[in-house]
Amino acid sequence: MAAALSDSARALIDSKSFPTVATIQPDGRPQLSVIWAKTDGDDVVFATKEGRQKHRNLVRDPRVTLLVTAPDNAYHYLEIRGTATLDTKGGDELINDLSLKYHGVPYTHDQPGDVRVVVRVSADRIVEHNLSGN
Repeated sequence: MAAALSDSARALIDSKSFPTVATIQPDGRPQLSVIWAKTDGDDVVFATKEGRQKHRNLVRDPRVTLLVTAPDNAYHYLEIRGTATLDTKGGDELINDLSLKYHGVPYTHDQPGDVRVVVRVSADRIVEHNLSGN
């Protein structure tokens, strides 16, 4: 059964935080990438390009972990462990939405032939810490 995001977890993800996603390399080692992300219901969505290492890793093994740290308080963080599903439908729209969220301008960096992939993470486990840091 999928875990539900709390209101504070949703607010953290939908802020201008920069989540880090961990995928599993073919040799079993973790591979980390800083990403742009947002919520869609209780799922977290982000975009990647077909053929990038995280895409290849997720095609082979959809297990994923996201770590989201509050931009103004490193003691407020969220860990989401779950399963990713991939879909090319809506990829261009998602990267544009995320570019508007993080930079305020449309995304213009894809090259002809690039295929954008929507990565949807459904949480199996959510751990949220919110300490004052004192």
